[in-house]
Amino acid sequence: MADALAKLPDVEIDPEGTFKYILVRVTVKDGGVHKDIVRGTKSAEYHNHIFEKVSPALEALGMECKCLGGGKIQRNNQEKKLRVFGESTAFGKADHSVSVEKLKGAFSDYEITWSDDKK
Repeated sequence: MADALAKLPDVEIDPEGTFKYILVRVTVKDGGVHKDIVRGTKSAEYHNHIFEKVSPALEALGMECKCLGGGKIQRNNQEKKLRVFGESTAFGKADHSVSVEKLKGAFSDYEITWSDDKK
């Protein structure tokens, strides 16, 4: 089961634009082993819509999910920049510094910043 956790991508976000994201802690059921993942999409009107999509898919693989918070990501591929900011009304503010570390692993050639700014 820990193998399934290792194969789970750290980051899955939309290819361009500004969109909501959540930081999710995924735990192997009855295992205690966990990892944090970032998920973000423009198609989500609210942060809980992302969680409602992610959680059942992971639970089907025998994992448990807990949303640690949310915010927004602004992705600019032309300038190779990612900006993490804001918060989720439903889940509160994610620890953007943790989210940024995950993003750095997936986007090593991007300039990635974060702030507590709302916009």
